Amino acid sequence: MKQRTITAVLALLVFVPIIIMGGMPFTIFIYLLATIGLIELIRMRPPEKHFLPYVLSALLTWVVLLPDAVFTDITWFTKYELISILIFVLLAYTVLVQNAFTFDQVGFVILAAFYVGLGFFYLLETRDGDNALRNILFAFFIIWATDTGAYLFGRKLGKRKLLPAISPKKTVEGALGGIFVAVVVAVIFHLITPFEQSLLTVMMVTVIASCVGQIGDLVESAFKRIYNVKDSGKILPGHGGILDRFDSMLFVFPLLHFIHFF
Repeated sequence: MKQRTITAVLALLVFVPIIIMGGMPFTIFIYLLATIGLIELIRMRPPEKHFLPYVLSALLTWVVLLPDAVFTDITWFTKYELISILIFVLLAYTVLVQNAFTFDQVGFVILAAFYVGLGFFYLLETRDGDNALRNILFAFFIIWATDTGAYLFGRKLGKRKLLPAISPKKTVEGALGGIFVAVVVAVIFHLITPFEQSLLTVMMVTVIASCVGQIGDLVESAFKRIYNVKDSGKILPGHGGILDRFDSMLFVFPLLHFIHFF
């Protein structure tokens, strides 16, 4: 626990100033995190002899991360046409290697790129929007509050398993406790730094975001269960890998944009 706390504090000391700085340093940092996350996910599967598809998967992730505005002055193709080209190249590669790299494997690297890329894309979009620092901190506070509440309530009151085949230690009581703590933190956050929406709306959005964040956490747990991996990586001592820390974020930031809360 001590190691996890020290790592979390050090990560905050690095992450918050970069958020405040914004601009190119923030963009480069997010591209780096997304690339590491993609590598972690790809490495969960048994090692492959084919290198090119994973390079193309990284390129696909970077294209997904590009803001739509980049393509405003480009007339010969759009962002989504560029994505399509990369997908077509991946499919053509299965023919060139005579199914030594299969359609199923292509599907994995494409889905991996979108799974990692979309969450970080909406994090970048949040930083480029209005009230960027407030919105990013709110989302992360909700995620951290949910994780902390789920852990504390699950440890003290947890009796009924939530999804034992996916994550044996998670409980129904822990999940509900996570939502409760997230709502308390959201109310305090709203009182200190008010949103344009009403307190009731903030509370409702927080409940949904907390639930979706827990689903994001369970999605990564499902990956690790399938591939028999304890942590996605070892880059953060006591915390595992990038995906272990950002799995909920990959779901929460897109949600908050989809419902136009940010």
